[in-house]
Amino acid sequence: MTIKEAVMQRHMVRKYIDKTISAETVKQLNERIEKSNTEYDISMKLVTGNADGIGGLAKLLLTRSVYNYIILAGKDQATLDEKLGYCGADLILYAQTLGLNTWWCGGMFNSKAARKQLQNADVRVNGVIAIGYGQTQGVPHKSKTAAEISRYNGNEPQWFKDGVEALLCAPTALNKQPYMVTGDGNKVTLTAGEGHFSGIDLGIGKYHFEVGAGKENFEWV
Repeated sequence: MTIKEAVMQRHMVRKYIDKTISAETVKQLNERIEKSNTEYDISMKLVTGNADGIGGLAKLLLTRSVYNYIILAGKDQATLDEKLGYCGADLILYAQTLGLNTWWCGGMFNSKAARKQLQNADVRVNGVIAIGYGQTQGVPHKSKTAAEISRYNGNEPQWFKDGVEALLCAPTALNKQPYMVTGDGNKVTLTAGEGHFSGIDLGIGKYHFEVGAGKENFEWV
């Protein structure tokens, strides 16, 4: 499965089977995380065999069935949330290609417990992603239409349509799909509303649009 195929196949999963993630798969995930941490100067981490960073409400929704999660964290900076959203989106789609399932827990996380798992405590945690082997592959949720979230000046090229299609598959913090993407020639602008998770949503949206459209076909403005 490719990342592009994972965009269409990945859905939120809240119930998991009691199966340990293999050492080889953990190694692959950690390599992906380390690459993102180095490139974007962030501090994500995979935690296995432990659910302490997942918030109480999320654990109830998960029916206490998953014991692995990814911490989204980094040094506080203006672009941190966008970076976490972008790299977190890469991880959930990469996990899908490895046969894993995920749930981006939004605001339902225990930042204090998660921070204790990090070597550097001088970071801000803004989310966790539950990860494991799902009881199911999840189901699509009601989605907005392309016309509701996109505008293009002139005739839409196929790459723009493909980008919007991928964007419609992007998970958002409160499932509101707060996106508006506009295109003019090869210039593209994306907004993700306002609020505490708008930066996270922006990063997630940018990653999905890039996968669909192909980064070589446009540039962000």
